[in-house]
Amino acid sequence: MTTKAPADRATVRRLIDRYDRPGPRYTSYPTAVEFSDAFGREEYEKRLREADSLGDAPLSLYCHLPFCEERCLFCGCHVIITKHHERTDPYLDLLKKEIALVSAMAPRRRKFAQLHFGGGTPTYFSPSDLRGLVEELLRYYEPLPGAEMAIEVDPRVTTLEHIDELAEVGFNRISMGVQDFTPEVQERIHRVQTPEQTQAIVEHARSRGYSGINIDLIYGLPLQTPESFEKTVERVIEIGVDRVACYSFAYVPWLQGHQKKLDQSELPSRDVKMELFAIVRERLIGAGYEPIGMDHFAKPDDELARARHEGRLRRNFQGYAVIPGDDVFGFGISAIGDVRGALVQNEKKLSRYAELVSEGHLPAVRGFLRTRDDAIRADVIHRLMCNFVIDIPEVEKIWELSFQDYFRKDLELLLPHVDEGLVTLDERAIRATPVGELFVRNLAICFDRYMREKHANESKPVFSRTV
Repeated sequence: MTTKAPADRATVRRLIDRYDRPGPRYTSYPTAVEFSDAFGREEYEKRLREADSLGDAPLSLYCHLPFCEERCLFCGCHVIITKHHERTDPYLDLLKKEIALVSAMAPRRRKFAQLHFGGGTPTYFSPSDLRGLVEELLRYYEPLPGAEMAIEVDPRVTTLEHIDELAEVGFNRISMGVQDFTPEVQERIHRVQTPEQTQAIVEHARSRGYSGINIDLIYGLPLQTPESFEKTVERVIEIGVDRVACYSFAYVPWLQGHQKKLDQSELPSRDVKMELFAIVRERLIGAGYEPIGMDHFAKPDDELARARHEGRLRRNFQGYAVIPGDDVFGFGISAIGDVRGALVQNEKKLSRYAELVSEGHLPAVRGFLRTRDDAIRADVIHRLMCNFVIDIPEVEKIWELSFQDYFRKDLELLLPHVDEGLVTLDERAIRATPVGELFVRNLAICFDRYMREKHANESKPVFSRTV
């Protein structure tokens, strides 16, 4: 269990120059940059058949709904911008067909522990359209008792009817993007919404039985100051959500061309950016929230907090998971699945996705087959990212190895972080310190074979910066 004491700001400032470097967020290991188009539909079908042999083993399901009416300039998601809703109706039919195709390949895998609708803006679609999609999905897949059924929403386009319709078909989790309540910041990033809009959605969702209600914030956006961002955090605390996720703004204009519209001179410096996160951490912990993994916070009675204390918190493409499935089935353009040791990504281009699905083909076009070494490292990295601790005897028992021998090179890379006070190391555990929690991506990199063998000296970074 981590201590609740916030990291000392003076210490953090001293470490920023050393540790601010490009690095993955580790929603998967290996990361998506290792995916190859050498992996395709045939390999995915083979993995689905293997997954089917597990029978009642629980699944995680993800549906990507990519449409938005306008583009937020901070966004790094795969989205399609259109105000013409009638043009997007065929996409729901394609999703339903893909769900049927996957189900036919694994007919005995029916039960799920986690369902997540992400985007884009899932509530871009009407309440009745979303309900129709859910009802079709539930024809093929059955929620386990206590299953998490979650959706990401934009308070600007989400109605109370959306909340009601989804509740009636079993949805019980909701996450909404806020980023920052400061009007000047909102105008710069093209995401103007009021605290009152957000609070109305939170209050109605709670009245309909939703729990684990989450708000997303982003630090490092244009024109953010410590004073203005602290007011945003205070307003979020007043709204009283169960969870807060606070992400570092990934400024990657070489990957996301629309970010070139942002004035780089208006972005906070690295020192200010870290102070923004320090404010979030101090204010939320002071209000009774507990740190969860890298950038999440939850009230002590929330399922995420309980899972962390019990050492069962996990992480996948949907975020932190309390009841993770043994496999992840992804539906929709660009969706990523994780099936029997294979990371699988669907076609990103809508026209090609439509062509494949309409012809009765699975739209998987790229991916990665994990080796045993990949699986071991994924386990170790996710333990560190989720719980800030690696239980060495447990890893040795599960994987039948000597941790000291297997990770000799990795431990050598970790030792300077021990000297800096970011992590403690003994024969039983590797544990991030309070300041090390802020740099946990840097700690995880020590165990990433691909970063040191392929990406360490690249002139053009493929990841956002860790600070």
